[in-house]
Amino acid sequence: MNSESRVKKIVAEYLILTISTAVMVVGIYIFRFPNHFTFGGLTGLSIVLSAVTSFHASTIILGINIILMIIGFLVLGRAFTIKSVYVTLLYSVLISVLERVWPLNAPLTDEPILELVFAVLIPAAASAVIFNFGASSGGTDIVAMILRKYTSLNIGVSLLIVDFIIVTSACFVFDIKTGLFSFCGMLAKSLAIDNIIESVNQCKCFNVICTQPEPICRYICDTLHRDATVYEAKGAFTGQKKMVVMTAMKRWQAMQLRNFIKKTDPGAFILISNTSEIIGKGFHGAI
Repeated sequence: MNSESRVKKIVAEYLILTISTAVMVVGIYIFRFPNHFTFGGLTGLSIVLSAVTSFHASTIILGINIILMIIGFLVLGRAFTIKSVYVTLLYSVLISVLERVWPLNAPLTDEPILELVFAVLIPAAASAVIFNFGASSGGTDIVAMILRKYTSLNIGVSLLIVDFIIVTSACFVFDIKTGLFSFCGMLAKSLAIDNIIESVNQCKCFNVICTQPEPICRYICDTLHRDATVYEAKGAFTGQKKMVVMTAMKRWQAMQLRNFIKKTDPGAFILISNTSEIIGKGFHGAI
């Protein structure tokens, strides 16, 4: 990858991170803060602390994030990327701007369940995109990573422990109803983020059994800009020699390939399967 392409890729990534962070902040500020929904994390802790202190939630988020970033850098070193620092600072700044430009003293509606749905889905979708680009919004993610490094707990269990403690505190600071809503939101948030990440990363795997693989391989390489593996096989019933084309690609490319094969080789046998993650050149996790 040349320097110009690398710059374009970095700019595109930061643009997506900026938009995702802004969407996450809007969902949290409008639907979570006024209802005191505490799903864990630094946001949940800031909601609880802002209720018992005179500090704004944005001030608490920024202050704790700075402390955690310093600790995380010293303890975890290179695990902290520039992306995470950028998202964390942007998150704190946007929360602070919204608090001053558009102060909210009450929920938008009188339907807490409706607002709970939006408080879960909007930030979860944005968080999934941020995680997918190898960044995070800081906060309790840092605590979880430190716990994972010095204990036998994995990051999922560590996050659950930290979030559970914060959500439990909402029952005492606010009321049982708010606490129960927060517990529901915490569980729904975890499920939503996992499902969204899986959906974003989902690819299609093809196994095409045919007699003339050349046109299919040319289409995969020249038009879809993917690669394929071709190997020889034999039909169990007929004993006839066959060729198998194996490839993987994004969902929108899979539709094009399927239509091409049906048009150019109607006799081909196509097996298409879903996969939640592919690691390698041209896909997530490639080096």
